[in-house]
Amino acid sequence: MTIRPAGAADRAALDDICLRTGDAGRDASALYADPRLLAEVYVGPYLALEPDLAFVLTDDHDVVGGYVLGARDTADFERRCEDSWWPPLRARYPLAGTTGGADAAPDAGRADAGIVRMLHSPPRADPAVVALYPSHLHVDLLPAWQGGGWGRRLLETLFTALADVGSPGVHLGVSRRNEHAIGFYRRMGFVELTGDDGGLTLGRPLT
Repeated sequence: MTIRPAGAADRAALDDICLRTGDAGRDASALYADPRLLAEVYVGPYLALEPDLAFVLTDDHDVVGGYVLGARDTADFERRCEDSWWPPLRARYPLAGTTGGADAAPDAGRADAGIVRMLHSPPRADPAVVALYPSHLHVDLLPAWQGGGWGRRLLETLFTALADVGSPGVHLGVSRRNEHAIGFYRRMGFVELTGDDGGLTLGRPLT
């Protein structure tokens, strides 16, 4: 296994992993009529706007099985998304017209509308969180690639990259349903910052 910088050529593989782990760590393919939609939020802007903080895990044949994506300054990242990333997506995905087609799986499309609403009105990070933990990240590995310590190594790779550019701390969001991930993050030194019935925000200092 190898960890290397991600590039534009990896986008399709990362989109696929994002979807296949997008239901609190489980496969979300049946939930979306448009299989690209979830990654337009959780993959695309990071590769486009923060390419130096994007890393992939590959096997000996350069097949990608996991990734970690980060943003150094969350508030600045949100502004840049508003300037350049969200506008074309809002044109492509209007607030109306988010249901699946005739060939969609029975549940497909029920999650699309929520992501489209997010494109049009993206959530903003809590100022109290970003004051101490200004960076944020997303990390995903396919199930077959988990359990060998590579998730830890992906995070450590990003931690080093963030520390090198002066970040004092990093945060992430996780669904309360994803108990496996919550346990993993706690073992990696993350602590709970905020939470509600749906999820938690966890943070970790880098200095």
